[in-house]
Amino acid sequence: MFSFVQDIEGTDFRGALKILAERAGITFEYEDKENLDKRDGLFGVIEKAKVFYEQLLPKDLEASEYVKSRGIEHKIIKEWGVGYAPNNWRHLREHLLDLKIDDSVMRQVGLIKSGENGKDPYDTFRDRIMFPIFDTSGRPIAFSGRILHKNDKAPKYLNSPDTALFKKSQVLYGLHKAKTAIRRNDYAVLVEGQMDLVLSHQAGVTNTVASSGTAITVDHLKRLKQLSNRITISFDSDEAGFKAANRTAKLALSMGMEVKVVLMPEGKDPADIISESAEQWRETLRQSRHIIDFYIDRLMARQIDERNVAKEIAKSVLPYVAQLSSDTEKSHFTRRISKETGLREDAIWEDLKKIEMSDKVKNLVQDEISTGVLKETPEDRITAIYHWQKNMKEPLIDISGLEKRLTDIGGEELLERVKSKDPSIINKVLFEIEEKYGTKEALVGELEKELYIRLEIYILKQHNKRLESLRKQGDENAISLDFLNNKKIEKLESDIKR
Repeated sequence: MFSFVQDIEGTDFRGALKILAERAGITFEYEDKENLDKRDGLFGVIEKAKVFYEQLLPKDLEASEYVKSRGIEHKIIKEWGVGYAPNNWRHLREHLLDLKIDDSVMRQVGLIKSGENGKDPYDTFRDRIMFPIFDTSGRPIAFSGRILHKNDKAPKYLNSPDTALFKKSQVLYGLHKAKTAIRRNDYAVLVEGQMDLVLSHQAGVTNTVASSGTAITVDHLKRLKQLSNRITISFDSDEAGFKAANRTAKLALSMGMEVKVVLMPEGKDPADIISESAEQWRETLRQSRHIIDFYIDRLMARQIDERNVAKEIAKSVLPYVAQLSSDTEKSHFTRRISKETGLREDAIWEDLKKIEMSDKVKNLVQDEISTGVLKETPEDRITAIYHWQKNMKEPLIDISGLEKRLTDIGGEELLERVKSKDPSIINKVLFEIEEKYGTKEALVGELEKELYIRLEIYILKQHNKRLESLRKQGDENAISLDFLNNKKIEKLESDIKR
């Protein structure tokens, strides 16, 4: 298999390994032996904490009774490593100290926190049902703990902080066990919490992953997209769950994914349904609808006055249609809206053109660019570099030369887009680009060897998208131009490989 990929892709063994890792949905990183040994040591500490929590669960009557009351079977408790962190300030710390593990190491993996006013460090998790969080290889890397006894001063769920092993923005709970089923079923079920997830797997829905109480990011969705382009969202039916589902759906649609939603009964979450009947949960999933169909049906059920239906469609439905990356899909839903409401298709298209990505989603995407999670378009990257250099007292490159190059690649229209971008947005990626292109040699090398070429490819592909409807109508000029553009793209892509 590796030899085949090496021959087809024209790469060496390491390159083939990276390609196959990405196809399998596995994060692949090179590490030197010293760093690898350190990481192995950190994995070992998390494993010892996991065993400690597991052993304490059956010893605490209230904790074990609570887990049983939620309908979790003994084999699932064992399979998922469910445990209990006792209501003691330093129980885990003392146990690990007895195993000759230093406070500094415990702190690195988020198991303890520093004490105040010279007091000893204390355990991060106390009086919580503990769920180990695993990497894609099945190694425990962090924890999520659900409070056992209600405490208004403590969150219901508490996750480990980001560490060298664990990044909340990148890890989905349960993905290590769900990835094969996601590929096989060609869709992933996305739920909110650990209870929902383990019970869903217990019910036989093994293509389920959870967000672990954190917002879904572009990187989460990228990991799912490597396995399947389809997700079904099942968040709680309360207001917070509804908002989380909306946010996730818009993000996934903008990435070209197919998004369905599950209509949850009022006041219930997946764990509640599964506790009543595993078959009812599977049936609920079978009733899921494409999110745009869901909102169209919900809107029509309200029997809105005919004069206001266009406003409601623009407010509640078209923002989701606008996120679709395929014009064919947009046409499909535009026709359906027209059929259901009686509105003219051309009027719907006009409203659709006016709708841009909401400020909330724009900020979301820009925030994730700043964390390095989102791989932005070449135009985004060029824009950031342009404003960075323009605001420098002594720029690394000639701004007029950069402007001329942009004009050559995409014309005055591209240059105006770059110039008109709000500079405050660029501030969010400033640290990243300064760190990556800190010298003139690094910046010029990136621009000449790759970025200008990728920008031209991006512009050509955008042009081809705009030609799509004309090509379908048999316009010979559009067909010819599309062919020439594709030839240019092939050559430019080969230039990058060289």
